[in-house]
Amino acid sequence: MTIRPAQTADAPALAAIYRPYVEHTAITFEYEAPDAEEFKRRIRQTMQRFPYLVACATDSFGNEQILGYAYASPFKTRAAYDWSAETSIYVREDNLGTGVGTALYEALEEHLTLQHICNVCACITYPNPRSIAFHERHGYKTVAHFHASGYKLGKWHDMIWMEKTLAPHNTPPAAFIPWPDLDKPFNHNTKEKIT
Repeated sequence: MTIRPAQTADAPALAAIYRPYVEHTAITFEYEAPDAEEFKRRIRQTMQRFPYLVACATDSFGNEQILGYAYASPFKTRAAYDWSAETSIYVREDNLGTGVGTALYEALEEHLTLQHICNVCACITYPNPRSIAFHERHGYKTVAHFHASGYKLGKWHDMIWMEKTLAPHNTPPAAFIPWPDLDKPFNHNTKEKIT
């Protein structure tokens, strides 16, 4: 398995991974599964400021298979929030529990640390024992619980925020570095420079 930055050509595979979460769960509060064109737009928009990473493996025929993806987005858009980011992760259903999520989150957090992000936050539908346990294993703690925040699949759902500190809160903080301005982000698995 390797972790690399997403490309717009990945959009159909990412849309296919995300679709069952939209159509059959309340893990995401979206009602309509976005198509590949919308995923291309989201990838481009995200990568103007933050990492958008995919986990890949090669099948027995030598074809690359995308197993999951993770990205960051602004926690809030006002300038004082520049050192906080929201994380999102989706793993192909047949690869849950195989380490894909851990590899993606480790790589994502490494890149966010290089960008001088101090806090990472995850918004999680409650209850969601698998996601909550995953985040706890990675050092996140629940910091807020909101009740009946979203209505989907015929019922109301709570949501929680979980938070992790990535770096010290220095005064003043080092300037946020947008993703395109990072100096040669590295491949998480090999530490080789991506050119």
